[in-house]
Amino acid sequence: MLASPLMRRGLIAALLVGVAAPVMGTYLVQRRMALLGDGIGHMALTGVAMGWLAGAAAGPGTRDALAVPGAVVAAVTGAVLIEVVRRRGRTSGDVALALLFYGGIAGGVLLIGLAGGTAANLTGYLFGSVSTVTGPDVWLTAGLAVLVLAVGVGLRPALFALCHDEEFARTSGLPVGALNLLVAVVAALTVAVSMRVVGVLLVSAVMIVPVATAQLVARSFAATMGLAMGLGAVVCVAGLTITWFHPLSPGATVVVLAIGAYALVALASPVLRMRPARAPGAAARCGPATPRTG
Repeated sequence: MLASPLMRRGLIAALLVGVAAPVMGTYLVQRRMALLGDGIGHMALTGVAMGWLAGAAAGPGTRDALAVPGAVVAAVTGAVLIEVVRRRGRTSGDVALALLFYGGIAGGVLLIGLAGGTAANLTGYLFGSVSTVTGPDVWLTAGLAVLVLAVGVGLRPALFALCHDEEFARTSGLPVGALNLLVAVVAALTVAVSMRVVGVLLVSAVMIVPVATAQLVARSFAATMGLAMGLGAVVCVAGLTITWFHPLSPGATVVVLAIGAYALVALASPVLRMRPARAPGAAARCGPATPRTG
Protein backbone atom coordinates (compact mmCIF):
# COMPACT_ATOMS: atom_id res chain seq x y z
CA MET A 1 0.00 0.00 0.00
CA LEU A 2 2.79 2.43 0.91
CA ALA A 3 4.44 1.78 -2.46
CA SER A 4 1.55 3.60 -4.14
CA PRO A 5 2.10 7.38 -4.46
CA LEU A 6 -1.67 7.80 -4.49
CA MET A 7 -2.08 6.08 -1.12
CA ARG A 8 0.90 7.88 0.38
CA ARG A 9 -0.69 11.22 -0.47
CA GLY A 10 -4.04 10.00 0.79
CA LEU A 11 -2.63 8.76 4.10
CA ILE A 12 -0.80 12.04 4.71
CA ALA A 13 -3.99 13.97 4.02
CA ALA A 14 -6.00 11.59 6.25
CA LEU A 15 -3.56 12.03 9.13
CA LEU A 16 -3.68 15.81 8.81
CA VAL A 17 -7.47 15.79 8.69
CA GLY A 18 -7.76 13.42 11.66
CA VAL A 19 -5.56 15.63 13.84
CA ALA A 20 -6.88 19.04 12.78
CA ALA A 21 -10.64 18.51 12.45
CA PRO A 22 -11.41 17.60 16.11
CA VAL A 23 -9.56 20.72 17.33
CA MET A 24 -12.24 23.08 16.07
CA GLY A 25 -14.88 20.44 16.70
CA THR A 26 -14.08 20.69 20.41
CA TYR A 27 -15.00 24.37 20.43
CA LEU A 28 -18.14 23.81 18.34
CA VAL A 29 -19.35 21.11 20.73
CA GLN A 30 -18.63 23.40 23.70
CA ARG A 31 -20.72 26.13 22.05
CA ARG A 32 -23.51 23.69 21.10
CA MET A 33 -22.98 24.48 17.41
CA ALA A 34 -22.18 20.97 16.21
CA LEU A 35 -24.09 21.46 12.96
CA LEU A 36 -22.09 24.51 11.89
CA GLY A 37 -19.64 22.25 10.05
CA ASP A 38 -22.50 20.82 7.98
CA GLY A 39 -23.69 24.25 6.91
CA ILE A 40 -20.17 25.38 5.99
CA GLY A 41 -19.61 22.11 4.15
CA HIS A 42 -22.61 22.76 1.95
CA MET A 43 -21.25 26.20 1.14
CA ALA A 44 -17.90 24.61 0.30
CA LEU A 45 -19.71 22.54 -2.32
CA THR A 46 -20.76 25.76 -4.02
CA GLY A 47 -17.10 26.83 -3.90
CA VAL A 48 -16.05 23.61 -5.62
CA ALA A 49 -18.53 24.35 -8.41
CA MET A 50 -17.26 27.94 -8.61
CA GLY A 51 -13.73 26.57 -9.08
CA TRP A 52 -14.99 24.33 -11.86
CA LEU A 53 -16.76 27.27 -13.48
CA ALA A 54 -13.65 29.47 -13.29
CA GLY A 55 -11.48 26.78 -14.85
CA ALA A 56 -13.96 25.56 -17.46
CA ALA A 57 -12.25 27.46 -20.26
CA ALA A 58 -8.81 26.03 -19.45
CA GLY A 59 -9.71 22.33 -19.35
CA PRO A 60 -10.53 19.61 -16.80
CA GLY A 61 -7.13 19.76 -15.09
CA THR A 62 -7.59 23.42 -14.22
CA ARG A 63 -11.10 22.79 -12.99
CA ASP A 64 -9.89 20.23 -10.46
CA ALA A 65 -6.97 22.44 -9.41
CA LEU A 66 -9.30 25.32 -8.61
CA ALA A 67 -11.82 23.19 -6.72
CA VAL A 68 -10.16 23.34 -3.28
CA PRO A 69 -9.27 27.06 -3.42
CA GLY A 70 -12.84 27.75 -4.48
CA ALA A 71 -14.11 25.69 -1.54
CA VAL A 72 -11.90 27.67 0.84
CA VAL A 73 -13.26 31.00 -0.42
CA ALA A 74 -16.90 29.88 -0.31
CA ALA A 75 -16.59 28.20 3.11
CA VAL A 76 -14.97 31.26 4.69
CA THR A 77 -17.57 33.54 3.09
CA GLY A 78 -20.40 31.37 4.40
CA ALA A 79 -18.89 31.24 7.90
CA VAL A 80 -18.55 35.03 8.01
CA LEU A 81 -22.12 35.50 6.78
CA ILE A 82 -23.59 33.18 9.39
CA GLU A 83 -21.62 34.89 12.16
CA VAL A 84 -22.83 38.31 11.00
CA VAL A 85 -26.43 37.07 10.89
CA ARG A 86 -26.10 35.48 14.32
CA ARG A 87 -24.54 38.59 15.87
CA ARG A 88 -27.14 40.99 14.51
CA GLY A 89 -29.94 38.71 15.62
CA ARG A 90 -32.07 39.18 12.53
CA THR A 91 -32.75 35.46 12.40
CA SER A 92 -32.03 32.53 14.65
CA GLY A 93 -28.92 30.39 14.29
CA ASP A 94 -30.79 27.31 13.12
CA VAL A 95 -32.53 29.28 10.35
CA ALA A 96 -29.19 30.68 9.20
CA LEU A 97 -27.76 27.16 9.11
CA ALA A 98 -30.76 25.98 7.09
CA LEU A 99 -30.11 28.73 4.56
CA LEU A 100 -26.52 27.52 4.20
CA PHE A 101 -27.66 23.90 3.86
CA TYR A 102 -30.14 24.49 1.08
CA GLY A 103 -28.35 27.32 -0.69
CA GLY A 104 -25.02 25.47 -0.70
CA ILE A 105 -26.37 22.30 -2.27
CA ALA A 106 -28.55 24.11 -4.81
CA GLY A 107 -25.79 26.54 -5.77
CA GLY A 108 -23.27 23.73 -6.21
CA VAL A 109 -25.52 21.71 -8.50
CA LEU A 110 -26.47 24.73 -10.62
CA LEU A 111 -22.92 26.03 -11.00
CA ILE A 112 -21.48 22.62 -11.85
CA GLY A 113 -24.03 22.42 -14.66
CA LEU A 114 -22.95 25.83 -15.95
CA ALA A 115 -19.33 24.62 -15.89
CA GLY A 116 -20.21 21.76 -18.23
CA GLY A 117 -20.23 19.04 -15.57
CA THR A 118 -22.95 16.96 -13.99
CA ALA A 119 -24.04 16.18 -10.45
CA ALA A 120 -22.01 12.96 -10.73
CA ASN A 121 -18.82 15.07 -10.88
CA LEU A 122 -19.59 16.26 -7.36
CA THR A 123 -19.69 12.76 -5.87
CA GLY A 124 -16.01 12.72 -4.94
CA TYR A 125 -16.40 16.04 -3.13
CA LEU A 126 -19.62 14.97 -1.44
CA PHE A 127 -18.28 11.73 0.04
CA GLY A 128 -14.50 11.99 -0.34
CA SER A 129 -12.21 10.49 -2.96
CA VAL A 130 -8.56 9.60 -2.39
CA SER A 131 -7.96 9.36 -6.13
CA THR A 132 -8.46 13.12 -6.43
CA VAL A 133 -5.73 14.03 -3.90
CA THR A 134 -2.78 15.56 -5.76
CA GLY A 135 0.61 16.77 -4.58
CA PRO A 136 -0.50 20.44 -4.43
CA ASP A 137 -3.60 19.33 -2.51
CA VAL A 138 -1.38 17.70 0.13
CA TRP A 139 0.66 20.89 0.55
CA LEU A 140 -2.47 23.02 0.74
CA THR A 141 -4.00 20.63 3.27
CA ALA A 142 -0.81 20.69 5.34
CA GLY A 143 -0.73 24.50 5.36
CA LEU A 144 -4.38 24.78 6.38
CA ALA A 145 -3.97 22.08 9.04
CA VAL A 146 -1.00 23.93 10.57
CA LEU A 147 -3.07 27.12 10.66
CA VAL A 148 -6.01 25.34 12.30
CA LEU A 149 -3.74 23.77 14.93
CA ALA A 150 -1.95 27.07 15.58
CA VAL A 151 -5.21 28.88 16.26
CA GLY A 152 -7.05 26.04 18.02
CA VAL A 153 -4.19 25.06 20.34
CA GLY A 154 -2.33 28.37 20.63
CA LEU A 155 -5.45 30.36 21.58
CA ARG A 156 -7.04 27.61 23.66
CA PRO A 157 -7.43 29.63 26.91
CA ALA A 158 -9.15 32.55 25.19
CA LEU A 159 -11.31 30.36 22.95
CA PHE A 160 -12.30 28.15 25.88
CA ALA A 161 -13.42 31.20 27.85
CA LEU A 162 -15.41 32.39 24.84
CA CYS A 163 -17.12 29.04 24.23
CA HIS A 164 -17.78 28.31 27.90
CA ASP A 165 -19.29 31.67 28.85
CA GLU A 166 -19.38 34.49 26.31
CA GLU A 167 -20.52 37.07 28.84
CA PHE A 168 -17.66 36.19 31.16
CA ALA A 169 -15.22 36.46 28.27
CA ARG A 170 -16.59 39.91 27.40
CA THR A 171 -16.31 41.20 30.97
CA SER A 172 -12.77 39.79 31.12
CA GLY A 173 -11.76 42.12 28.31
CA LEU A 174 -11.46 39.54 25.54
CA PRO A 175 -12.31 40.67 21.98
CA VAL A 176 -15.43 38.53 21.77
CA GLY A 177 -16.51 39.71 18.33
CA ALA A 178 -13.12 39.03 16.77
CA LEU A 179 -12.84 35.64 18.48
CA ASN A 180 -16.31 34.60 17.32
CA LEU A 181 -15.37 35.50 13.76
CA LEU A 182 -12.06 33.66 14.13
CA VAL A 183 -13.80 30.47 15.29
CA ALA A 184 -16.17 30.62 12.31
CA VAL A 185 -13.37 31.23 9.80
CA VAL A 186 -11.10 28.51 11.19
CA ALA A 187 -14.05 26.09 11.22
CA ALA A 188 -14.49 26.89 7.53
CA LEU A 189 -10.82 26.18 6.88
CA THR A 190 -11.21 22.87 8.72
CA VAL A 191 -14.02 21.92 6.36
CA ALA A 192 -11.79 22.74 3.38
CA VAL A 193 -8.98 20.65 4.89
CA SER A 194 -11.23 17.63 5.34
CA MET A 195 -13.12 17.80 2.06
CA ARG A 196 -10.83 15.57 0.00
CA VAL A 197 -10.77 12.74 2.56
CA VAL A 198 -14.32 12.53 3.95
CA GLY A 199 -16.34 14.80 1.67
CA VAL A 200 -18.38 17.88 2.52
CA LEU A 201 -21.46 15.91 3.57
CA LEU A 202 -19.57 13.94 6.22
CA VAL A 203 -16.94 16.44 7.34
CA SER A 204 -18.92 17.51 10.40
CA ALA A 205 -18.84 13.94 11.71
CA VAL A 206 -15.02 13.94 11.78
CA MET A 207 -15.11 17.24 13.62
CA ILE A 208 -17.73 16.21 16.20
CA VAL A 209 -17.83 12.43 16.78
CA PRO A 210 -14.23 12.07 18.10
CA VAL A 211 -14.94 14.94 20.49
CA ALA A 212 -18.14 13.31 21.70
CA THR A 213 -16.22 10.07 22.24
CA ALA A 214 -13.44 11.81 24.17
CA GLN A 215 -15.97 13.56 26.41
CA LEU A 216 -17.14 10.19 27.67
CA VAL A 217 -13.83 9.51 29.43
CA ALA A 218 -11.84 12.77 29.59
CA ARG A 219 -12.09 14.96 32.67
CA SER A 220 -10.86 18.28 31.30
CA PHE A 221 -11.17 20.42 28.20
CA ALA A 222 -7.52 19.97 27.27
CA ALA A 223 -7.71 16.19 27.74
CA THR A 224 -10.85 16.06 25.60
CA MET A 225 -9.14 17.92 22.77
CA GLY A 226 -5.98 15.80 22.92
CA LEU A 227 -7.87 12.52 23.02
CA ALA A 228 -10.17 13.63 20.19
CA MET A 229 -7.16 14.52 18.03
CA GLY A 230 -5.62 11.09 18.59
CA LEU A 231 -8.88 9.28 17.91
CA GLY A 232 -9.50 11.35 14.78
CA ALA A 233 -6.09 10.46 13.40
CA VAL A 234 -6.63 6.76 14.10
CA VAL A 235 -10.07 6.48 12.47
CA CYS A 236 -9.04 8.52 9.40
CA VAL A 237 -5.91 6.48 8.72
CA ALA A 238 -7.68 3.19 9.53
CA GLY A 239 -10.63 4.05 7.30
CA LEU A 240 -8.38 4.92 4.39
CA THR A 241 -6.39 1.71 4.92
CA ILE A 242 -9.58 -0.36 4.77
CA THR A 243 -10.49 1.21 1.43
CA TRP A 244 -7.19 -0.04 0.01
CA PHE A 245 -8.34 -3.63 0.53
CA HIS A 246 -12.05 -3.15 -0.14
CA PRO A 247 -13.75 -0.85 -2.69
CA LEU A 248 -15.58 1.32 -0.16
CA SER A 249 -16.19 5.04 0.16
CA PRO A 250 -13.36 6.57 2.24
CA GLY A 251 -15.56 9.17 3.91
CA ALA A 252 -18.31 6.73 4.84
CA THR A 253 -15.77 4.22 6.17
CA VAL A 254 -14.07 6.83 8.36
CA VAL A 255 -17.37 8.03 9.80
CA VAL A 256 -18.63 4.51 10.51
CA LEU A 257 -15.39 3.74 12.34
CA ALA A 258 -15.73 6.94 14.37
CA ILE A 259 -19.32 6.12 15.33
CA GLY A 260 -18.32 2.54 16.15
CA ALA A 261 -15.59 3.87 18.45
CA TYR A 262 -18.14 6.10 20.14
CA ALA A 263 -20.50 3.16 20.70
CA LEU A 264 -17.73 1.01 22.19
CA VAL A 265 -16.53 3.76 24.53
CA ALA A 266 -20.11 4.57 25.53
CA LEU A 267 -20.64 0.94 26.52
CA ALA A 268 -17.32 0.72 28.35
CA SER A 269 -17.26 4.16 29.99
CA PRO A 270 -19.43 3.20 33.01
CA VAL A 271 -16.93 0.45 33.80
CA LEU A 272 -13.93 2.73 33.20
CA ARG A 273 -15.35 5.39 35.47
CA MET A 274 -16.14 3.00 38.33
CA ARG A 275 -13.79 3.56 41.25
CA PRO A 276 -13.85 1.75 44.57
CA ALA A 277 -14.93 3.94 47.44
CA ARG A 278 -11.71 3.15 49.30
CA ALA A 279 -8.66 1.38 48.01
CA PRO A 280 -7.70 -1.90 49.68
CA GLY A 281 -5.62 -1.26 52.75
CA ALA A 282 -6.70 2.38 53.05
CA ALA A 283 -8.02 1.86 56.56
CA ALA A 284 -4.74 0.34 57.66
CA ARG A 285 -2.78 3.26 56.17
CA CYS A 286 -5.02 5.83 57.82
CA GLY A 287 -4.77 4.16 61.21
CA PRO A 288 -7.48 3.63 63.80
CA ALA A 289 -10.18 6.21 64.15
CA THR A 290 -9.78 8.63 67.05
CA PRO A 291 -12.48 7.93 69.65
CA ARG A 292 -14.80 10.76 70.53
CA THR A 293 -14.57 12.14 74.05
CA GLY A 294 -17.03 13.94 76.21
